[in-house]
Amino acid sequence: MQDSAQSHRVALVGNPNVGKTTLFNALTGSQQKVGNFSGVTVTKKSGEFRTPYGVKVELVDLPGCYSLDPESKDEQVTCDFLQGKVTGEALPDAVICVVDASALERHLPLVLQVLELKLPVIIALNMVDVAQKAGVKLDPTLLAEELGVDVIAIQANQANSSKGLLELKQALQFPSSSEISPSKTTLPWLKEDAEELRVARGEFVQQLSKKAARREDQATLLFSDKLDGVLLNPLFGWPILVLTMLVVFYSLFTLSAYPMDWIDGVFGSIGEWVESSMPAGDLRDLLTGGVIAGLGGTLVFLPQIMILFFFIGLMEMSGYMSRAAYTMDHLMARAGLSGSAFLPLLSAHACAIPGIMGARTIRSRRERLITILIAPWMSCTARLPVYTTMIALLLPGVSGWAKAGIMVGIYLLGILGALIAARLLKTRIAEDEKEQHFMLELPPFRWPQFGLLFRQIASKSVSFLKRAGTVILGISILLWALETYPKPKEGEPAAEDSSLALEQSYMGQLGKAIEPVVEPLGYDWRTGTAVVASFAAREVFISNLAITFAAEADDEDEAQQTLQDKLAAATWPDGRKLYTPMTLLSLLVFFIYALQCFPTSVVVAREVGSWKLAAGQFLGMGAFAYAAALIVYQTGRMLGYA
Repeated sequence: MQDSAQSHRVALVGNPNVGKTTLFNALTGSQQKVGNFSGVTVTKKSGEFRTPYGVKVELVDLPGCYSLDPESKDEQVTCDFLQGKVTGEALPDAVICVVDASALERHLPLVLQVLELKLPVIIALNMVDVAQKAGVKLDPTLLAEELGVDVIAIQANQANSSKGLLELKQALQFPSSSEISPSKTTLPWLKEDAEELRVARGEFVQQLSKKAARREDQATLLFSDKLDGVLLNPLFGWPILVLTMLVVFYSLFTLSAYPMDWIDGVFGSIGEWVESSMPAGDLRDLLTGGVIAGLGGTLVFLPQIMILFFFIGLMEMSGYMSRAAYTMDHLMARAGLSGSAFLPLLSAHACAIPGIMGARTIRSRRERLITILIAPWMSCTARLPVYTTMIALLLPGVSGWAKAGIMVGIYLLGILGALIAARLLKTRIAEDEKEQHFMLELPPFRWPQFGLLFRQIASKSVSFLKRAGTVILGISILLWALETYPKPKEGEPAAEDSSLALEQSYMGQLGKAIEPVVEPLGYDWRTGTAVVASFAAREVFISNLAITFAAEADDEDEAQQTLQDKLAAATWPDGRKLYTPMTLLSLLVFFIYALQCFPTSVVVAREVGSWKLAAGQFLGMGAFAYAAALIVYQTGRMLGYA
């Protein structure tokens, strides 16, 4: 019997899209921690489980890589971890190499490199069912004999998440035993010369793949192959991608309508209850005009954010995301990028920060830097509240499909600007010493793991709620205070006129000071202060407007109007309509191109190792956004539309 106090540290290694994450989740369940490797910004995910005899195993999920000859930051960390070179990280006791059984020839080269490190290795032969459907006859026993390690067939998917897990845990019981230790084998492909070693590896892999994975029916086509014939077709691929995006944004407007109305009603009822239950005074005004109005104005957009997370996760889990990257490769090549930049840029549509961090997987140094610099131009979910509010004001009463079309146009405008910027940056950033080639694994289409998908959505939603409960709440309270004080004295005109009182507040004074700067864009001081506040977090723009226009309300009926109604009725002092079509378009353009998130700049500085570059990105994007919004508004005025 194994001592239950004994523990092992095991690294999980494999190519991208091989099923590592699914296997990791199946083994560790809820016992997971996510952080960064010490001294490195690459994400580290670890979890714990016990073998059948009680041995504790710490499983470390390393970044996906194609080779231990690192060409990206992620690959460098994986390589360093397996060699014990990562600061504060011990050498693993064993390594699980996850291999796609349907594509042994592509995945075995990495296995050989891991074996050369003389660490105890177990091969998890994944997607056995996919290989069998493709007419591949596998021989795991032969594979184990040739490599001198344990080879365990698993199916790390939702329907068969337990297949092979018990055998895998049993193999980890004694990770240094002879039957799984490559140090006892001859490693016949080993050569002294590095170039000869690469030739020898290739020959060994080719011969072993033919013997251990024989194809009985060369004509067999998987469902994925047939689907790829359509999705990757130059004629059909693009229309399908555009239609997919239209469906996503149509869903944002239609499916989210009911929960948004419900959330809006809940916060309205809470505000009414607080007003009726508390005596008049600053505390009641703070709760109703600051906390409730600020949080309610932001949280009402949570359903739309969750829907976007759902569709992005669905495309990733199903395998369509990689096909979209392949489809985009030709277009991105015109901007000096490759399809490998597509995945980080698409992730940036959820949030710029994970998109920037996702650029670590890009093998080219120059392309990685360009991707980081243009990623904030991908419209993130934090801008959705601004976009949907402006679109609703711009096109009141139109169908969901029309709004979806406008939203697709907004996103495409950001993407187009990013690609143009990428093309310009390519001429200013030095080339890589070694030419890099675009390499992308196209995983077979899989049925999404909805349990995992919904857990991811819940996790990201909780993260948004925490942000709303801290950053946005704190800013909402600060904004309320700035718009409330100094209070007018009794007998002064401002004491009877809420609009005048707001103008005389600290916020009003600040707004009046910046109004000459923002007025050429079509903004008054109220809109200008909301734009300035949004640089802390984009969502604050809407909560600021909610607080400002709630403070301006002269009676209870007006105070209960929705924010959209209040903005539609807003005017300049001379009675002119404030939010004209050109003003709304100017705001949309500004929010598409401005980097309005200080945390993003912090992450950029950390990833590129330069605060100067991060500051230049922030100021450059801000200047471009101002110029673009100015051109839009002033052109509209000259044409008589403002």
